[in-house]
Amino acid sequence: MILIGELSLWVALLMAAWSTTVSYAGGALRRDDLVSSGVRGLYATFAMIVLASAGLWTALLSRDFSLEYVASHISSNMPNVYIFTSFWSGQAGSMLFWALILSMYGTIAIASSRTRNRELTPWATGTLSAILLFFIVTMCFKANPFNRLDFIPIDGKGMNPQLQNPGMAIHPPNLYLGYVATAIPFAFAIAALFARRLDAEWLSVVRRWALLSWFFLTIGIVLGMWWAYVELGWSGYWAWDPVENSSFLPWLTTTAFLHSIMIQEKRGMLRKWNVVLVVISFLLAIFGTFITRSGVIESVHSFAQSPVGPWFATFFFLATGISIYLVGTRLKDLEAKAELESMVSREAAFLYNNLVLCGIAFAVLWGTVFPLISEAVTNNKITVGPPFFNTVNVPLGLLLLALTGIGPLIAWRKASVSNLKRQFAGPAIAGLVVGVALFALGMRKPYAVMTYILCGFVTGTIVQEFYKGIRARQSIHQESIITGFYHLVGRNRRRYGGYIVHAGIVMLFAAFAGMAFKSEYDITLKPGQYFETKDPYGHQWRFVSQGVSNAERPDRYTVSVGLETFRDGQRLGIITSEKRTYLDSQRHQLFQPITEVGIKYSARQDTYVVLAGIRGADTAELRITFNPLVVWVWTGGFLMMIGGLVVMWPQAERRRQAGYAAVMPPARPQAEVTVGV
Repeated sequence: MILIGELSLWVALLMAAWSTTVSYAGGALRRDDLVSSGVRGLYATFAMIVLASAGLWTALLSRDFSLEYVASHISSNMPNVYIFTSFWSGQAGSMLFWALILSMYGTIAIASSRTRNRELTPWATGTLSAILLFFIVTMCFKANPFNRLDFIPIDGKGMNPQLQNPGMAIHPPNLYLGYVATAIPFAFAIAALFARRLDAEWLSVVRRWALLSWFFLTIGIVLGMWWAYVELGWSGYWAWDPVENSSFLPWLTTTAFLHSIMIQEKRGMLRKWNVVLVVISFLLAIFGTFITRSGVIESVHSFAQSPVGPWFATFFFLATGISIYLVGTRLKDLEAKAELESMVSREAAFLYNNLVLCGIAFAVLWGTVFPLISEAVTNNKITVGPPFFNTVNVPLGLLLLALTGIGPLIAWRKASVSNLKRQFAGPAIAGLVVGVALFALGMRKPYAVMTYILCGFVTGTIVQEFYKGIRARQSIHQESIITGFYHLVGRNRRRYGGYIVHAGIVMLFAAFAGMAFKSEYDITLKPGQYFETKDPYGHQWRFVSQGVSNAERPDRYTVSVGLETFRDGQRLGIITSEKRTYLDSQRHQLFQPITEVGIKYSARQDTYVVLAGIRGADTAELRITFNPLVVWVWTGGFLMMIGGLVVMWPQAERRRQAGYAAVMPPARPQAEVTVGV
């Protein structure tokens, strides 16, 4: 199976090259036979990539250490679940995984839209095959997962222990699923530019794939935040790390596209915005892949220096140049069919929303690439840290939060004064009540107070919209609140699913603001000694050391300390933090000791304990942190995922119509009858 997989990778190279060539030729010459051959070539590429993936998984699960990739990323005493996920934990394997997803997505997209978009099919197929060709060529010549060693080691190096975490087992594949999905809208946008079919036809294919990309990027980002929080021991979940930023960038531009696409569908506006946002989202996904794999940035998430960096840089600049040329030569075809009638309208609110999202994306991109630019210009790398990102993006984030509540309240085309008064009264009062209550309770931090006022305002908007919809259904259909809510969401999934996403965003902002009140303490405790302090809510805490303990397991050596924890005199249990040293099958140390944090979760705050080190035989050096509202980061992220699923789920009426069309024969043409009087 391993040999079949290796051979299949080279066959996939030939199939992708064939599909690219004949698809573009079929589009240019308008030859259906070439178009069909190109589509079959794409399908064959997918089949070969599946075989290659099966071969690598076989090598991993059978622990074939003759392969360089297997020996570098697993060891004989690793759990099977992490041996399975090591497929995408290394450079070559992750690129094969990317190709697997892309070939699968491309096959599904072309097969499902081929009959409806005949003019776009050859160009879309050729573009997808060209992207696949790049990845396969890079694997075959620079990062081949089937490269063999000159000798077979007794055991492999194993996976970095920090990656042996449930979050990291599912975080990378979700990011890949989101990254790769940007290629489908990009391919159809390029096809629409080539064919000069820039009406709403190409958007009908693109929208659902953009939603899919946004959905998986959301899951991947939230899981990455959770992994950083529970695994890295720094008591935070977002540090503006370059690789974190690289996943955030396409999420921002895809979010902007999903808003502006509604304006084009409804009013024929923002046509240039939509094409450019689709193209930029894909290019940012490639850029993120480049900085992760090139070794040009230092990050706990990135791969070491590798030969694929220049290849990705070349592909990125080539794709950027072609995209700029196609968009620049089709500007007349992208002219809007309607004009913006008022700066106080829902269309204008969506435009402002896009400007803010793109402003945040530009700030994040600039902060990420500035060290590279400074090093290239001055030969001195100037690092851009969290203060820059926070200074720029916190005000923009608050403006974005405000627009989240403002947009749904403004009428289309042009809002009247009476409309604004009627729509804004309830949400504005809700925000004002929240602000007054927090000020009365003693909250004085300006950004935190402003955030919670806006959270109250946006919550008021969401509640008002649901209330009006449910009341209307109750008056017409005599439904209960629960039934009315269910049917309201089911009948208009895009609108009310979007409101559910907005509710998740409110939770995230509220949780982010809570971190302004975090407090942490560095302490040293011997067995029986205790530490007392107050948390941000004024509760009295006591932590009593239970002493240092040591343990050995087949794959690691562990040093741990337990703290018996009391709040306001009530015992809450023991929080344990560890230092783990991972060993191979010969009991040799594999990596530097890894910290496992101890966390006491609650709705109001997390109590976060890190064992920093051991002094002597029994003295523990600890850091204790109180992190307010962190659980609402995960809750808000989960709610955003639920809202995304609601938006993606097909409408009941559309499903029935599709099923009816599939089973009913076409109607017979009626005989023409002339009736005379």
